[in-house]
Parts: sequence; structure tokens; C-alpha cells
Amino acid sequence: MTTDEQTILDLFDRASAEHQFPDLDHVYECLIDCRLHAFADATRWALVVEKVAYTPRGGAVRDIVHVFDNLGPDGAPRWWSEVGAFGRVENWDEIEDEWEPEMFTGSGPVRVRGRDLDVTQPAGADLVDVFRGLVPEHRDLLLCDKDELGRLVPGGLPRLLVLDDWHQPDLFRTVPSQCETYVQLARVLATGAVDAYRPTHAPNTHWSRWPGSGSH
Repeated sequence: MTTDEQTILDLFDRASAEHQFPDLDHVYECLIDCRLHAFADATRWALVVEKVAYTPRGGAVRDIVHVFDNLGPDGAPRWWSEVGAFGRVENWDEIEDEWEPEMFTGSGPVRVRGRDLDVTQPAGADLVDVFRGLVPEHRDLLLCDKDELGRLVPGGLPRLLVLDDWHQPDLFRTVPSQCETYVQLARVLATGAVDAYRPTHAPNTHWSRWPGSGSH
């Protein structure tokens, strides 16, 4: 089953209306990093948007993944997410101060995927600054690897684009179908034409561009 561009844009807008579209300014999630993948062949397509975020209330760093595709049993466009599947920090009790929540103990590295990552911040630093400090040197450990992507998108579906930065809409002001990025990505997905993605707006996906992120 093929899908036209407008059908994909309508899907994005419906997901946004139900608060299921990637929101970089989420008040309970401190943005750390993000990445976007577009896959397509003659009949199938998938868009995977990753958002690595620190959730102070949940005591976790997770790669929150939103998937839009036509890969379901009936081939109809759909969206779904893996919100809790990709936890990253493995030694939380060692790095969060027992008496000062959300603060770094200063006692050791941050363990991600079994690797101990050195931290330059001192004891008492905000944990969000510790985690953001792992990027860009260790960003590939925080984002999906090949096996994790394989859980989201079947093997054999060509990956046409990987974006480490792009222009993301403020969902309180702009629906995805009115955002240049997603209009162009819908065309890439529907046609397989990679050159349809030709952005004119500056990227804004760095955490510093979203002051509301993790503000509650």
C-alpha cells in the first residue's frame, strides 16, 4: 500500500492533537539530544523520531521514540511509541545524591550500555548538566543502535535520511502539517525522493532552544 503526502501529514496532525507527536518542550522531560530517521521503499515507509530526555520525577534517562509508518498488518498509516523501552543510565543510585535529588554525587562515572563514561561536572552539579555533558562525544550510546532500530523498523527497508538536527515546530503554535520540515519529510516518505528534503529554516533541536523543557 502506498500513501500520499497529505495522508502522512494528516497522520502527523492527528498524533499531535492527541499529544503523541515528538514534543521537545515537554515540561516533565529535560531534553538532552535527538535524532530522526526516514525509511521508505516503493510501498512502505517509516519515520522514527528519537528524543533522549532526563525525567527528574521518574529518575531516568530514556530514549523516547515516536514511530510513524504504514507497516501494520493492514498497511494503513499509524503512529506508536516506545516510551519506556530504551532506558540508558544503569547506575542511578551511584550518581544521584540521596539527600539532594536531581544533584550529582560526584562519586563516579555514568554507566550507559555497560560503559563507564567520565563526568567532568563536580559533586552538587545538576544531573541534567551531567547528562547533557555526555553529548556529543557519547551521543551514539544514548541514541538507538542498529539492533534497537531493528525492533522498530523491519530489516530491508532502506533508510533514506538521518538527521541529527532539524527545525522542529512549537506544537502549541504550529501543527506539523504547517511546518516545512514535516511537509518535506512527508514528500520524502511518499515518493522516496531524498532531495525533497531541502530545508530553508535553521535547525532548532539543540536543548538550549527549548527553555520549557523539564521546567516542572
